[in-house]
Amino acid sequence: MNGNGESSRAYASPEEPPDLLVIGGGVNGSGVARDAAGRGLSVVLCEKEDLAAHTSSSSTKLIHGGLRYLEHFDFLLVRSSLKEREALLKIAPHIIWPLRFILPYDKRLRPRWLLRLGLFIYDHIGGRKRLPKSHSVKLAHHDSGPLLKPQFVDAFEYSDCWVQDARLVVLNARDAADRGATILTRTRCNALKRTDATWEVTLVDEVSGESATLYARAVVNASGPWVGETTRLHKESEAEGKVRLVKGSHVVVPKLFEHGYSYILQHTDGRVLFAIPFEGDFTLLGTTDIDFQGDIEKVAIDRAEIDYIFDAINYYFRIPLNPADIVWSYSGVRSLFNDESKNVSKVTRDYQLQLDEDGAPLLSVFGGKITTYRKLSEQVIDLLAKHLGTRQPPWTAQRPLPGGDIDAADFDRFLAACRQRYPWMETQLLDDYARNYGTRIAQILQQCRSKDDLGEHFGGGLYAREVHHLMTQEWAMTGEDVLWRSTKKGLRLTAEQAQQLEQWMNEHRPARASLQRAMSR
Repeated sequence: MNGNGESSRAYASPEEPPDLLVIGGGVNGSGVARDAAGRGLSVVLCEKEDLAAHTSSSSTKLIHGGLRYLEHFDFLLVRSSLKEREALLKIAPHIIWPLRFILPYDKRLRPRWLLRLGLFIYDHIGGRKRLPKSHSVKLAHHDSGPLLKPQFVDAFEYSDCWVQDARLVVLNARDAADRGATILTRTRCNALKRTDATWEVTLVDEVSGESATLYARAVVNASGPWVGETTRLHKESEAEGKVRLVKGSHVVVPKLFEHGYSYILQHTDGRVLFAIPFEGDFTLLGTTDIDFQGDIEKVAIDRAEIDYIFDAINYYFRIPLNPADIVWSYSGVRSLFNDESKNVSKVTRDYQLQLDEDGAPLLSVFGGKITTYRKLSEQVIDLLAKHLGTRQPPWTAQRPLPGGDIDAADFDRFLAACRQRYPWMETQLLDDYARNYGTRIAQILQQCRSKDDLGEHFGGGLYAREVHHLMTQEWAMTGEDVLWRSTKKGLRLTAEQAQQLEQWMNEHRPARASLQRAMSR
């Protein structure tokens, strides 16, 4: 197996097919691959672009129960999400950490008693263990108060968690590869042909144009917004009617406040928006929630969405914002299960699994949210277990993701140990490495004794040593992969520096194994 997990366990023979082909390298696909590989199944995952290239890197970057879902009586989803919040904080405390949110009370909108009741339920419905409970605050005596306009006197404070969303995807894929799975990025599924016992799949390498045939005993369609398109590779289906594409956009602006709290702000349409500390020097604002019917490959924020976000922010904050303040924006398309709700914000964020057992099984994933990906993945493999012959029990809630073998309550102790071990590193850079890579920081900094050992500096705290790790261990191939998914250091690099990085990566990119070789034992 090479560093990117392109192992010899992918089979091109119908006599010895792998157990499972997963189509889609977002959070659900990578989670399914990890769960399956850990239960002893042979797994191949194909993704037509980079891991987390679309929806999974375009979230609000929260692991949360969804306080707003309580209004829609989605108690089971909230309960399940809050339980997962606890589980994910345990297995990935380097890329997931607690946040405290401030919810200002606005007498125009939800009544005070409703907010208090909702937070009481939120505190107790999910078996909260690690995070502090909610309470009311007087803004005049709270660090979050000075930023808000004077008409906001009271607020509520509660807990949820932050996640480095694209890194969550990559670490699941990395763990799957470490357990024997084959991860094929830039590899498109072009055709699906079913027999009674196997699937015959045509894969195309998007870099070389090479094609190869793969056989698999079962297929999981975790292609997100493309779930219907992927199903149609096999046959005409009703999948399109089960998917509702919803666009969500965010903007990033220079840091609006120095304190560590985040804000959840009620909008007049009943939705909520967030203002969250982001990458040290910035604030993340969003999200929107609108039906989408355009080209998913070209999704981008529009002026109406910018106005929507700033209308809410400027209603609450003393210092007004305008479009000129935007440093970066991003948009993603969520594929929600279509429950026919007229109001897009009321469409369920829960997921549906459709198992087609007419021959070799095909399981399609509809909907879902990043917080519940692990449970979704577990249920996918449970449903396929009888077809694939595995009796191994679920395991992913107990085993840390790569780099996450740290006690969440003792992350500061881990950080202090890193500072003692690498005293030559600048504090901000070391903190960044610890948060993104956890205990795998030792792999990146192996044999490093000084800053010079980090290699070429591209700007913004990005060094060749880290880029090399991302290319050889985490499937990064382009500057965009590194700057906007593996890290967010694109916020700090100039266009010239980004071009310098691209050139360096072109010169140092590891040889890409042929698809035919990956498909042979």
